[in-house]
Amino acid sequence: MAKNSVNIYSVKGDIVKSVELPSAFSADFRPDIIHRAAVAEQANRRQAYGPSPEAGMRHAVSQWGKGRGTSRVQRLTQGNKAAESPNNVGGRRAFPPKPEKDYSKKVNRKEKNKAKLSALAALADPEMVKLRGHQFEEGITMPVVVEDDFEKLSTTSDVVSALEKLGVSPDLDRAKDGKKIRAGRGKMRGRKYKTPRSILVVVSAQEAPVFMGANNLPGVEIVSTEGLSAGVLAPGGVAGRLAVFSESALKKVGEW
Repeated sequence: MAKNSVNIYSVKGDIVKSVELPSAFSADFRPDIIHRAAVAEQANRRQAYGPSPEAGMRHAVSQWGKGRGTSRVQRLTQGNKAAESPNNVGGRRAFPPKPEKDYSKKVNRKEKNKAKLSALAALADPEMVKLRGHQFEEGITMPVVVEDDFEKLSTTSDVVSALEKLGVSPDLDRAKDGKKIRAGRGKMRGRKYKTPRSILVVVSAQEAPVFMGANNLPGVEIVSTEGLSAGVLAPGGVAGRLAVFSESALKKVGEW
């Protein structure tokens, strides 16, 4: 992608100056590599899961054998109820998930870095950001770059006010209105709601007060430059996330 310039905005939404984007934003767009790196990142976050090895097997059972006109399943020794077999109520699972199964995926170090730079370059293309479904006011440059005063905003109301003045608040509304109840068993496993991904806020340091201010906004993710990866820049492997950089964060990206 070609190198271009972006405006630097104040927290009040005024254009302060214009700067050239770092060369990291001019990498070739490679959706195949981005997708591979993002999917690998998801796979490597999976937590080991599986039932107890003894689940469904805690019975004293025996087989009656043939000749009684009943199915030859295991039955409780203190009765005639079938137990333990996978096709019986309360029995073990036939093919349960194994905690020792390895779901991780390997990605070459250079390939992972190329995916990150390619996803970073997609942030600078307003058409790709729109194609991903994000909403923002016309005329603002991508990625949105703000003065370092933005990093000092420690309350949610101040962050929302700044994002409104920058012209990206429609995406906050999109994420808030898009919250829905998950289909399936996840509802009863602590993940009842699904919320669309919204703005990615990139700051220069992990200790920035804006972490507290932006943390509570639906769909908003806040990271330092060290935490950037293909999975953060292109969730689900789809490039073109709406991003807000602080001026210092942009300078740090320029040092890559």
